[in-house]
Amino acid sequence: MIKKYKALQMVTVGAVALSLTACGAGGSKPTSTPDPKAAATATPSETVQPKKQENITITFQNIYPDPTDPKNGMLKKIVADYQGKNPNIKIELDSLNTDQQKLKLKTQAASKEVPDITIVNPSAQMKPFVDAGLFAPLNDMVEQNGLKGTFQDGILDFYTFNKNIYALPDGNNIGVVYYNKDLFKQAGVEVPKTFEEMIAAVKTMKGKGIQPMVIGEKDSWTGSFLFMNILLRTNGGPGFLQSVVDGKKTFADPAFTDAVSSFEDLIQAGAFQEGATSFDYNAGENLFKTGKAAMYYMGSWATGGIETSSVNGKVGVFKFPTVKGKGNPDEFMLAPGSAFAISANSKHLKETKDFLNYFMLNYPKEAFAVKGAVGVAQKVDGDFKAAGYSDMAMEVLGLFKQVKGGDIAFDNTMNPGTAQGHLTSIQNLFVQKKDPAEVGKEHQTAYDTNKK
Repeated sequence: MIKKYKALQMVTVGAVALSLTACGAGGSKPTSTPDPKAAATATPSETVQPKKQENITITFQNIYPDPTDPKNGMLKKIVADYQGKNPNIKIELDSLNTDQQKLKLKTQAASKEVPDITIVNPSAQMKPFVDAGLFAPLNDMVEQNGLKGTFQDGILDFYTFNKNIYALPDGNNIGVVYYNKDLFKQAGVEVPKTFEEMIAAVKTMKGKGIQPMVIGEKDSWTGSFLFMNILLRTNGGPGFLQSVVDGKKTFADPAFTDAVSSFEDLIQAGAFQEGATSFDYNAGENLFKTGKAAMYYMGSWATGGIETSSVNGKVGVFKFPTVKGKGNPDEFMLAPGSAFAISANSKHLKETKDFLNYFMLNYPKEAFAVKGAVGVAQKVDGDFKAAGYSDMAMEVLGLFKQVKGGDIAFDNTMNPGTAQGHLTSIQNLFVQKKDPAEVGKEHQTAYDTNKK
């Protein structure tokens, strides 16, 4: 069942408390005065030697590779702070883009060599890893250290299986359309209230030499995320994929083929940059952040990076519009977000949990400081406006309050085999126009083949 999105809440996140226990010595009173010479000449085996701390390396796989993203700097700061407090522990970062990380984790999982900390996605995407016993339950860490109360209500459910929490999310986002106000004015177009108006705006911009939209479709989830928002509209609301799973609908349903047709209309109108499938997520986003495109559809996590870019102050946001008169703009694509999981086979499980606990307790505060706290999964203590967050960020925060439900991503809903068939099928539409009915058949075949 699709859960309604929870609005951001403001509460204080507790600071990390470190305690030291002192050891006391006891025993009977000596019957004679000790000989100082004997003590001075005692052999090493007769004296108490301080225990040397073991040097430990914790591998931390993450998806913050872009140095222009404020979360990249935030990650390194928290790591540096922790290492400063724990000089015997080294946190080794493996920073990859999303698709690189997914592929690498699959290879590592096959050989049961999962990093100490890695990135997973919610629900259906992480279930195979959990079923294979690759992740450690985190209930003890979350419940004993006050960490659970820092998360927004219900968000941990997406990462919980058989009452065990297996990952801690960094985000809780919605899909929005960012737009460059200067380029809209230059093109003489208004913010579209319908999908048909969006396509008309794309054509007008193309005619005036302005790149209408950008996408990083080398990372195939980006096109899927946009396509699913169209499907959310053509279906008249959330739940299409659940209807397929329940046997009530198939991918031949008009809601699905209408979504394919509309998506192709957007591509064929020239919305996206040439060679979109050769641009990864960061490269596609950077085109927008450097003022080279008028629109960018993405999850609200992109707000922080845009806010610290050259287009800050020129960007607004709007809800994804109705499609063919269908859908409610207050229903959004919901993105519970990627999450941090710990390997069940970690050689330093105790220390790894201690670091991840420290990381997550400090995450909201540090994300807020670098203007990256819009759409985090945890509760945030702070006045966004007083902290200097942009008007665009405040607009996004306002949209969170208007959410009336929505859907989560295809690959967070369907099993991995079906999801991969979907991602490939949608990515191919950027290269070649296809009959929507044929695209529906591709999806149905992938589902029928993998549903068991």
